[in-house]
Amino acid sequence: MRVPIADLAAQYAEIKDELDAALLDVGASGRYILGPHGKALEEELARQNGVRFAAGVASGTDALKIALEALGVGPGTEVITVPFTFVATVEVVQQLGARTVFVDIDRDTFNMDSSQLKSAISPKTKAIVPVHLFGQLAEMEAACAAAGDIPIVEDGAQSIRSSRNGKCAGQFGKAAILSFFPTKNLGALGDGGMILTDDESLYQDCLSLRMHGMPTGDYLYRKVGYASRLDEIQAAVLRVKLRKLEEWNERRRQNASIYCEALAGTETVLPKTLSGNVHTYHQFTIRHPRRDALKTFLKEREIDSGIYYPECLHLQDAYADLGHKPGDFPVAEQASREVLSLPVHAQLSKEQVRFAASRVVEFCHSAVPV
Repeated sequence: MRVPIADLAAQYAEIKDELDAALLDVGASGRYILGPHGKALEEELARQNGVRFAAGVASGTDALKIALEALGVGPGTEVITVPFTFVATVEVVQQLGARTVFVDIDRDTFNMDSSQLKSAISPKTKAIVPVHLFGQLAEMEAACAAAGDIPIVEDGAQSIRSSRNGKCAGQFGKAAILSFFPTKNLGALGDGGMILTDDESLYQDCLSLRMHGMPTGDYLYRKVGYASRLDEIQAAVLRVKLRKLEEWNERRRQNASIYCEALAGTETVLPKTLSGNVHTYHQFTIRHPRRDALKTFLKEREIDSGIYYPECLHLQDAYADLGHKPGDFPVAEQASREVLSLPVHAQLSKEQVRFAASRVVEFCHSAVPV
């Protein structure tokens, strides 16, 4: 039985008629950039995430870069984040000329260990970026308490509609960002991203930066900006998919429950959900001491899996100038050696999930070496 880590064709087939109608509507409208679908999507996501403003941009990476730049991140400043995340979290800090300062992660959730924040803050700290990894929000109350007046930008690229004590990403920090990369829980037919905030001044700065630094559309430029707008086709697609998001997230939770029941009692370390959190399982990420052998075992049986992430960013060649060495962030480094994400997406059948789980159990009972 084939068990894919993602099946975007199956997702398209599930909502084909609605998607096709939306695409044809955009084509016939002649409005392809900053049109009515984009505006409506911004309003819908702001409302659903409990914030006043949302600004659509060309990618989740651009969303983080623009939000940080609007907050004054640049040369001579520092941004605190984690080394166990997708590269964009750190990439944009370096691109802005700032310096990344890392803190280690929590072993159970893979999110920022907020107890380490205070010691990482310096007079140069301009922003803090907790990453809500794999579909679960970080322990934001502790992060906010440690941050004090330092702005927090939540990296919610993997956690749309995840919540903590009834609050979504964007309701804790100064801003939050979302990604609409096709494999995300809410994915476009290409790239896309969103900035969420309650701060009107920050929102206006982000609107200006996404449009070449032009705040009013009159060809008068306040600062150097970007060409980073969420195009109308992607906005229309996302509005259709947004109507299915809660159902799809619930299917992911059901699939996660199948894994948890089947794998209980094995040497597999299952993901843990913090009290007060609603997990949306962008990834179902386990730990296993024989991770690489397990991945090979599953591949031979046509079960996909993913390693997110195989090497921490502080040890990558691109960020060698930050001066880190193995052992600096031991919890993150151990995670990179043990994590494996199993297929959990909403288009899987229960039979596929049970089959994948049964093969993991089979491996755990085998004598396959490390």
